[in-house]
Amino acid sequence: MVEKAFITSEILKWARESAKITVEDAAKKVSVSPERYLTWEEGKDFPTIRQAKVLAKSFRRAFSLFFLPEVPKDFQPLQDYRRDDAKELDTASLFIIRDIQEKQGWISELFEETGETELPFVGKFTMNDNPEDVAKDILKTLNINPSNYQKKPIYEWIEKTEKAGIFISRTSNIHSRLTLDKDLIKGFAIADKFAPFIFVNSKDWDAPQLFTLVHELAHIWIAKSGISNEIDIDFTDKPKSKFHPVELFCNQVAANALMPREIIAHLGAETLESHTRIFKQAKELGISSFALLVRALNLELLTTSKYRELKEHAQQEFEKFLEKERIKNEKQKERKSGPDTFLLRLNKNSRLFTRIVMDSFNNGSLPPSIASNLLNTQINKFSKFEKLLA
Repeated sequence: MVEKAFITSEILKWARESAKITVEDAAKKVSVSPERYLTWEEGKDFPTIRQAKVLAKSFRRAFSLFFLPEVPKDFQPLQDYRRDDAKELDTASLFIIRDIQEKQGWISELFEETGETELPFVGKFTMNDNPEDVAKDILKTLNINPSNYQKKPIYEWIEKTEKAGIFISRTSNIHSRLTLDKDLIKGFAIADKFAPFIFVNSKDWDAPQLFTLVHELAHIWIAKSGISNEIDIDFTDKPKSKFHPVELFCNQVAANALMPREIIAHLGAETLESHTRIFKQAKELGISSFALLVRALNLELLTTSKYRELKEHAQQEFEKFLEKERIKNEKQKERKSGPDTFLLRLNKNSRLFTRIVMDSFNNGSLPPSIASNLLNTQINKFSKFEKLLA
């Protein structure tokens, strides 16, 4: 006789609904009819232990949670700074937010218990301050000089941001069949005094990822935790009124940090007259040609007509770039090659977070089951992380 799991029906329903999964899709995961599945949520019947475990994994909830007498308090939802007309967050978005909140909550509690010092830059400024001043403080705190990067800009920003105690998670999917939509969520920030966390959707190419990262740093500096998706400084064709004031402010901070006034002002007329030189300069700064053109326009270094002309050239070059990327990705799929699985997982967990969890596990202060759950990796595979971190 198959053993049944005497779960709490209300919790099963809550777990499914909070994952934005339909009754039909939930039923498919355990190969039963929707009608049969509903009998479990209505408390008229119970799934088998195997079926309940499959559902727990699908809803990304602990199996033991299903047996609680009542629905537990979930993580507080992050402030949604996206446009009012933005689409509702999907399952993948909710899963990555929950995953990061779990990691952030654990590390923040650990740091507070062990007497770690609060980070002075979290909430150091408000939206009443000048975005340029906030940008300068970010650069000073992280010891970053946009005119003299020592490595690829996005990697230098990530490395120095984590060195300052800010955790950075980057991924484009939950698993191979559940990917993140960059139009729904580009990034989010949790502005915690002990363990601030930033998430960046890596579905995009490096330049917009870097702009997202610095945009989210601005959220940390003004202590505004929340979700973003309209991260762009080009509002020439869009009414600013549609965007949240916090997003507009953080975009201004990011523009000032990645393209300081003094650097752009000294580019010279020759650079700003040539789309090829603009592309070269943008690449050195780790940004897009579009961002550089908008910044130059806002600083009144370009006329509107010249801006439109250069933007058209930039659009043509960008389309060529996208085509090259598409061909490269198709060739990778044909060869069935791609980035190392553990490197992707390391970036998703955050390198800094991974190191702290592994250190806690290695010194015996963290049980294997918790360490494995936090890094979503079996203990016997931790050596893969060690090699990558080294």
